Amino acid sequence: MRTAILAVMLGLAVAQDSHRGRPFHNPNQAFQQQQQQQQQQNQNLDNGQYQEQRNQYQEQSSGPIDRRSTTTPIPIIQWNKQQEHDGTYRTSYETGNNIIAEESGYIKTVGEGEDQGEALVQQGSYSYTSPEGQLITIHYTADETGFHASGDHIPTPPPVSEEIQKGLDLIYAGIRQQQEAAAREAAQKGNQPLNQQIDRRDDSGKYRP
Repeated sequence: MRTAILAVMLGLAVAQDSHRGRPFHNPNQAFQQQQQQQQQQNQNLDNGQYQEQRNQYQEQSSGPIDRRSTTTPIPIIQWNKQQEHDGTYRTSYETGNNIIAEESGYIKTVGEGEDQGEALVQQGSYSYTSPEGQLITIHYTADETGFHASGDHIPTPPPVSEEIQKGLDLIYAGIRQQQEAAAREAAQKGNQPLNQQIDRRDDSGKYRP
């Protein structure tokens, strides 16, 4: 009996000593370490995305600067202008990319009576080289009737046949005759006494010829 009790007590002592020698594993500490590792991975991922976006932004920002640096300024080779006190002037210029222009102008009187006024008359030309390498030259005039340009590259309407032109001339001549007749009649009516104008009215109130 004593031998059995001693054996049990010896077994408990050995088990207790072996339990004390084992390291203690805290489950909360393992969870915290795993959480810290996950946060570090997320931070590294965010830093990588930020650096990539920053590099893309720098590339986009540097694009227009590089394009502007390749622009070649066009020099002005010649520029002249003469201005008179009466409004007459003459100007011309030439650029380094083969643009040549000249213009002159003066002021003239237009209209009569209360409608009388002044209008600027301009005439000149300019030329340049098209992207296809063709030299384009334009001559123009500008006055109270508008801007009128001419050049070999400007499309022109097809020619009108002789028969059609004769018909148009007759139509325009008839319109002018009607306008002149109406103007003469209005002038005669304005010079007649009032009683003569009344006598020329018919029953409908219209003037008789």
